Amino acid sequence: MNVQAKKTSAPADPAALMGKLPMPPKFDNLADERVHRKQRLAAGFRLFSKFGFDEGVAGHITARDPEFTDTFWVNPFGVHFSQVKVSNLIRCDHKGNVVEGDYPVNTAAFVIHSRVHSARPDANAAAHSHSTYGRAFSTLGRPLAPITQDVCAFYEDHAVYDDFGGVAVELDEGQRIADAIGKRKAAILQNHGLITVGGTVDEAVWWFITMERSCQVQLIAEAALKGGETLKLISPQAAAQSYKIVGNSFSGWFQFQPLYARIVKEQPDLLE
Repeated sequence: MNVQAKKTSAPADPAALMGKLPMPPKFDNLADERVHRKQRLAAGFRLFSKFGFDEGVAGHITARDPEFTDTFWVNPFGVHFSQVKVSNLIRCDHKGNVVEGDYPVNTAAFVIHSRVHSARPDANAAAHSHSTYGRAFSTLGRPLAPITQDVCAFYEDHAVYDDFGGVAVELDEGQRIADAIGKRKAAILQNHGLITVGGTVDEAVWWFITMERSCQVQLIAEAALKGGETLKLISPQAAAQSYKIVGNSFSGWFQFQPLYARIVKEQPDLLE
């Protein structure tokens, strides 16, 4: 019996592939950039709601204003993530004053995010919520292990903040959190939850989503271990190589794009 050999396609040229991918937008004016950030911010809250990252009124995502860079946009305090839209976002300064909008600001949002934005001029967005698996993993007081390709986005690029001092209502607590994050993209806040930062809202929100899932995966994997068994770790060399691909800023931005398209199609009122 004759068996025809199947023709195989040549591997895609990475440079050619990158040329076909969408890229982060550039703006002709600050007003357009502001609208873009606010749209992404509102979408981030809707996604957090969809994924169950809400816990009462806890949690916040912020976006630095592109013009008034010592202020940031954030969710209105007391409004459920599923009800956040562009028109009800508020803007506050680093002193906790609401300078635009009709709602109060969550004190913890001001305390934590103002210090993070001040310490990190490159971080135009930050995300924090009391998500289930992030909270559970935070009680272990240790970083995520390199056990999957996806978690390698955080390989040697996240910290553990082990100085929980109660509900964040003082600026010095926010400063300690900012110091713990340093130049990294994320931190596990012991006995509290997760926080991620990014150059764009897209990036910060995606890092939070995938970090929460990585916490879930590790908790499940550790629960499946039997006596004497340990997790099989990815080698440092492979983890570092994977980090360069899945942990860079473009990857964070790009992986948010399908989620943005999905949530806008499902809930177009978020753009109002």
